[in-house]
Amino acid sequence: MDSLTGRVALITGASRGIGAAVARQLDAAGVRVGLASRSGDDLGIDGAVGVAADVRDPASIGSAVATVVDRLGGLDILVVNAGVGAYGPILDLPAEQVDEMIDVNVKGAIHSVRAALPHLMKSPTADVVTLASEAGRRGLPLEAVYCASKFAQVGLTRALDHELREHGIRCTNVCPGGVATDFAMGRGRTPDMPELSGMMQPNEVAETVMFVLTRPRTHRILEVAFRPVSEASWG
Repeated sequence: MDSLTGRVALITGASRGIGAAVARQLDAAGVRVGLASRSGDDLGIDGAVGVAADVRDPASIGSAVATVVDRLGGLDILVVNAGVGAYGPILDLPAEQVDEMIDVNVKGAIHSVRAALPHLMKSPTADVVTLASEAGRRGLPLEAVYCASKFAQVGLTRALDHELREHGIRCTNVCPGGVATDFAMGRGRTPDMPELSGMMQPNEVAETVMFVLTRPRTHRILEVAFRPVSEASWG
C-alpha cells in the first residue's frame, strides 16, 4: 500500500456526504486537502483549504483549483464528486432539473478535469477518481436523465485513462450503488424511504476511494463497482 502523506488533493462537492467523507479520510492519511463546494466549507479540518466553487462555471472551478494549488503547493489527486440527482418518469422531470443534472454531473466533471489537468501533469503521482454510480453502468427505471449523466462520467473517465496513461496519470471510476445521504432528497427520495436503511454509508464509499489511491503506482484500477446486499441484482 502506497503512502499518501504529503500529497495534495482537491475534492469537488466536498461539503457533505461522500465528498466530506473522502476529505476526512484523506486528511487522516496525511493528505493536504482542498475542498471545493458551493459553500466553501473547510469542514473544520486543520490546514484544509475550503473554496467556494460552482463546477458548472469553468471560471469558478478554475479559480478554485488555482487557489488550492497556490496555497497547498501543487495538485496530485482530483476527486470528481460534485453531483445532483432527481428521480421520476422522464416526462415528469422539470426542465430545470434535467438541465441541472447535465450541467453539474457532465459539464461539471469536464470543467473540473480541464482545470486540474495542467497541475496534475506536473505530479509524479497523479490520480483522477470520478465518483460515478451503478447508474452509469446500467439503465435504471425512473432514472433516465440521471443515468445518462452518469454514463457520461464513466465514458469520460474511461477515455481519460487512454489519454493520460502516458503521462502517468491514473483514472478510475468508482461506481457505488445506493448510499444513504441527503442526495436527491425531495427529488424522488424521502427520509422515510425503507430502502435508505439498507444503503451503504458515505464512509464505506470513501474507503473504496482510499483503496484505489493507495495501490502501487505500477498498476491502476479502471473501475470499482459495488452495491449494498439489500439492493437487487440487475444482471
